[in-house]
Amino acid sequence: MLFDTHVHLNARQFKDDRDETIKRAFQAGVKYMVVVGFDHETIPIAIEIAEQYETIYAAVGWHPVDAIHYSKECLAWIEELSAHKKVVAIGEMGLDYHWDTSPKKVQQEVFREQIRLAKRLQMPIIIHNREATEDIITILQEEKAEEVGGIMHCYSDRVEYVPAFLKMNFYISLGGPVTFKNAKAPKEVAAAVPLDRLLIETDAPYLAPHPFRGKRNEPAHVQLVAEQIAHLRNMDYHELSKITTNNALSLFNIKQ
Repeated sequence: MLFDTHVHLNARQFKDDRDETIKRAFQAGVKYMVVVGFDHETIPIAIEIAEQYETIYAAVGWHPVDAIHYSKECLAWIEELSAHKKVVAIGEMGLDYHWDTSPKKVQQEVFREQIRLAKRLQMPIIIHNREATEDIITILQEEKAEEVGGIMHCYSDRVEYVPAFLKMNFYISLGGPVTFKNAKAPKEVAAAVPLDRLLIETDAPYLAPHPFRGKRNEPAHVQLVAEQIAHLRNMDYHELSKITTNNALSLFNIKQ
């Protein structure tokens, strides 16, 4: 029983075969998924998918790449949708200093506003971090994000930063890169994160694991992520699957 904690089934890449993709995931043992919406286009589709499937849930937030298009109306909309019974988190949110699409100060303010919203709603947050770790940590600390905690989604940074996030009540989620042969950092993180703070994901359609690297990812492939982490930790695959699933159910406050 697997839980893909971060998937974009609402992406255009799944437009023509979404139901078949979901069926393959269920057949591969993926019982739960959280579909993450991050802008005007993807948020409604995330909720629509969650409404159609009993064990699929949604997260709603505003992506830092699109921070330049954010407004107070967006925040009000996210707050309204957060009341939906299938919405279990706010995000993804955060900072992305790789793509030069939104000024850093704009990203930071949009990030802070969403953390404050999540704290008012008492909902966990999903963090997107690309080349912005120091600023991410500073903002999470200043905004006291540990009050709600959440997920460091598709963690790609050095293992040395992990304790700072654990201290702030965050789970570390790993995806396809942990299976890449030359990916030293994710493998170190996979071996080091306490089991009670570990999650798995695909981020599909992105970051497909080996041997599908470079192709469209899909939630069924989260099994390969779990297998690799179990191997790195020298533990039973089924035990790893059970622990990460229970971690996600607890974080998202999902009753089985």
